[in-house]
Amino acid sequence: MPTTDAHPSIVSPEKWLAEHDKLLVKEKALTAAHDELAAERRRAPWSKVEKSYTFAGTNGEVRLADLFDGRRQLIVYHHMLKPNDSSPCAGCCMVGDQIPNLAHLHARNTSLVFVSRAPISDIEPFKQRMNWQIPWFETRDTFNADHGVTNGFGINVFYHEGSDIYRTYFTSGRGVESLGTAWTFLDLTPLGRQETWEESPEGTPQTAPYQWWRLHDEYEAAS
Repeated sequence: MPTTDAHPSIVSPEKWLAEHDKLLVKEKALTAAHDELAAERRRAPWSKVEKSYTFAGTNGEVRLADLFDGRRQLIVYHHMLKPNDSSPCAGCCMVGDQIPNLAHLHARNTSLVFVSRAPISDIEPFKQRMNWQIPWFETRDTFNADHGVTNGFGINVFYHEGSDIYRTYFTSGRGVESLGTAWTFLDLTPLGRQETWEESPEGTPQTAPYQWWRLHDEYEAAS
């Protein structure tokens, strides 16, 4: 809490509103710039995944295609949980605490999972401790290193088309800290939010804005 001497000046309501309006212009410009960047991201080139990767889940061994869980898009967060980790990364755990209800992503044909080097026998009890519902898998090969993640964390986005999988996006560092809502995660994907106001490549499925939104327990009934 700032001291009396440290806080900004105290002004009249009229002056406060005038200063606020100046900030608002910059905020709206930043929002527009974000939309433009997301549109450019949706037009960025893809890279085909040529290798076969193996993961371990609660139901046994799975492949990268299985992580999509039948959906077209996949967001993978590389959590830094390590084998026998006595000090899990607080930053990665803050990310986990801010993941939105996955029903909103699923409604836009998008899955989100965590992967870690820790064995699934360590992942499951830690997931229960954190009270997370996010699907979480153990990596067993070069998946992390092949996709920009060695000793740290990051987010990769993939697209599944027929029998092919493509890598479409990657970010790490401070690129992760602005995420947290379903909209911010969808903005990373090649299909975006799939709303008609977005500038997207021809053929992208889109519906009117707001109309697809539901309470998270109502999507299945609406489908």
